[in-house]
Amino acid sequence: MGINAERADGTVIAKADGRIDSSNSREFHSELEAVVADSDAALVLDFEDVAYISSAGMRVILLTAKSLQKSGTKFALCSMDDSIREVFKISGFDKIIEIHHSQAEALSAVSA
Repeated sequence: MGINAERADGTVIAKADGRIDSSNSREFHSELEAVVADSDAALVLDFEDVAYISSAGMRVILLTAKSLQKSGTKFALCSMDDSIREVFKISGFDKIIEIHHSQAEALSAVSA
């Protein structure tokens, strides 16, 4: 698991890869916190290269969403494969966090 991040016009685009599970969820959380600066207006977390996410990883996403909401930072997820998207849907996370099919859609949504 790793995160590659880039910034564009106040938006952080963080691309996660591999598996996100209990063995690396703390590292995942730390890396997410590290890529978001106080001055960032939005975070897009791209799941294109994520093969699996466990409940521990989902918890990190929820904690991140709550933290960003408190600071007024927009947050969206994108590019999930169908099985991961289904996990987010079944858990109800799709009602809490915006999920988009592509990075372009997510960037458009958070910049609106």
